Amino acid sequence: MNATSICLAIGLALGFAAAFGGFGAFAIVLVFAAAGLLVGRWLDGRLDLDGVLRTVGRARERR
Repeated sequence: MNATSICLAIGLALGFAAAFGGFGAFAIVLVFAAAGLLVGRWLDGRLDLDGVLRTVGRARERR
């Protein structure tokens, strides 16, 4: 298993532990899973945070 898979599983487990039942629980699990996936991608080197932050910075400068 790579870091992306492990972090996604951890995010899902934390989401299930944080909330049980209803649409609110689904939303919390979805947020935790997305956060786990992003951290895993970053640890695997598949997500370039510098590029994302530069793009956001350029978008703010245009306004």
